[in-house]
Amino acid sequence: MNPTRIDAIIDLAYGVLIFVSVVLIVVEGTRVGLALGLGVLVSYALHVIWKMARFDPEWMTREVEETVEEAVEQSIGEQVDAVQQQIETVDERIDRRPREDEIEDLLEETVVDDAAGGGDETENSGR
Repeated sequence: MNPTRIDAIIDLAYGVLIFVSVVLIVVEGTRVGLALGLGVLVSYALHVIWKMARFDPEWMTREVEETVEEAVEQSIGEQVDAVQQQIETVDERIDRRPREDEIEDLLEETVVDDAAGGGDETENSGR
């Protein structure tokens, strides 16, 4: 038999089973119809995957590659953003620290103030 004709017959059979499940939902109640409907949909999904793999063997490989690429790009993007935030935080901390020349100026001012103030205290304590 022709494989295309068999695929068409199978697809038509799945359609009939889905229709039967809808009729069962209306007539018998939800449990029976939903059970049949879910079973048909799951088996149809497996059938479509099998059909795609048969007609285009590279299809699944391409799909997996695309999915993995998207996941890796998203993950790396999030990691890069986190690292950039950490770098910005470190830069802010570094900018808040006094520079070496500021420290030297503060030390000189302190030494000058101590020398000026220290001489007065020595004279006062000696009297």
